[in-house]
Amino acid sequence: MPRLLLASNNPGKAAEYRRLLAGAPYRLVTPPEIGLELCVAESGKSFEENAILKATSYAAASGLLTIADDSGLEVDALGGEPGVLSARYAGEKAGDTERNAFLLSRLKRIPMERRQARFRCVIALASPKGLIGTVSSEVEGLIALEPGGRHGFGYDPIFYLPELSNTMAELPPEEKNNISHRARAAAKLKMLLNNLRPDNNTT
Repeated sequence: MPRLLLASNNPGKAAEYRRLLAGAPYRLVTPPEIGLELCVAESGKSFEENAILKATSYAAASGLLTIADDSGLEVDALGGEPGVLSARYAGEKAGDTERNAFLLSRLKRIPMERRQARFRCVIALASPKGLIGTVSSEVEGLIALEPGGRHGFGYDPIFYLPELSNTMAELPPEEKNNISHRARAAAKLKMLLNNLRPDNNTT
């Protein structure tokens, strides 16, 4: 079975993608598993730019078909912030609790009906020859007035889904994984992989 490189050293993300891409005609591998050490700065101004930068860089370095993603939170009342800075919004060393608190402080004067937000995910697929394509998805919601729930990570405790009357962190993991922005984007990626032309398929 041909190999598919995930441009990430995060074992949790690798486990998630192995589940999301189950049934695709590829064996997912990670940089450590193939002995690749590479650091790519996420210098793009959009999720798409960062995903493409990582996918093409890792594909060129490894000689393998490669996927890379970039994702984050966009809040309308903040002009789309934190966007590509989602992981660094409250500072390079801030944890999830600090990031959530900082975001809520930025919205403390904004009523619930004006707290529209979305989680976005873009996945890029590249071969050693260059970019093949990108897929993306998003989940719409609101920023809650305070954190709620113990599941998930990142901004999940303050991302409220009106149709489910819960934050992302209040949903059981299996339910979240069925509706998340990454899961929806991965479903599109799986279709792209299944329809890939043989000349783009490297081992």
